[in-house]
Amino acid sequence: MTWQAVWNVLKWVLLVLAAGFIGQFGKSLALRLIEKRRRSRQPIDPSLPTASLPAEVELEKARLEAEAKIEKKRAKAGVKRAKKDRTS
Repeated sequence: MTWQAVWNVLKWVLLVLAAGFIGQFGKSLALRLIEKRRRSRQPIDPSLPTASLPAEVELEKARLEAEAKIEKKRAKAGVKRAKKDRTS
């Protein structure tokens, strides 16, 4: 194998590595920009302190999801109960 052939292979390997490097950091940058844009679109309540806003928002979101899940289970149990009463 000549040095020219080795150099050609090495150039392609370096090109692929550089493309992978750029692609990975480009993806990370894009995800960060998307998240930043999502946060900027959320309405902010001025009465809440800004330092504790994300934790309180997450806590409220979790509470609402839990309430919705409980309500769904209650409705499902009511349907089952009504179905059981009709068949009995």
